Amino acid sequence: MRATKNKPVTCADGFSMSVQADERAYCEPREDYQTYTEVEVGYPSAEESLLMSYAENADKPTETVYGWVPVTTVALVCAKHGGVVDGELPKGVPLFTAEQCGSEQA
Repeated sequence: MRATKNKPVTCADGFSMSVQADERAYCEPREDYQTYTEVEVGYPSAEESLLMSYAENADKPTETVYGWVPVTTVALVCAKHGGVVDGELPKGVPLFTAEQCGSEQA
């Protein structure tokens, strides 16, 4: 079992979310320390249309978890918000940094 959680991801425009994958998360595969194809997103700082179809409680988009989100969707969310400036992503999630996305806020 994984001892620590990933640090929440913060993007260049200030958007943030938790992205987790381990035996207790809504992810695929469920074993720890694998390369994941789907991950759990939690508690984004704002409603994000790319994630809404995965919401456990769509009525409270910033107070819920999003299960089995494809890693490509997580990468698209990060890129849409200017790229990652801080935080950690599980293995298998493509990392687009703010520098790679051409964000001036990097």
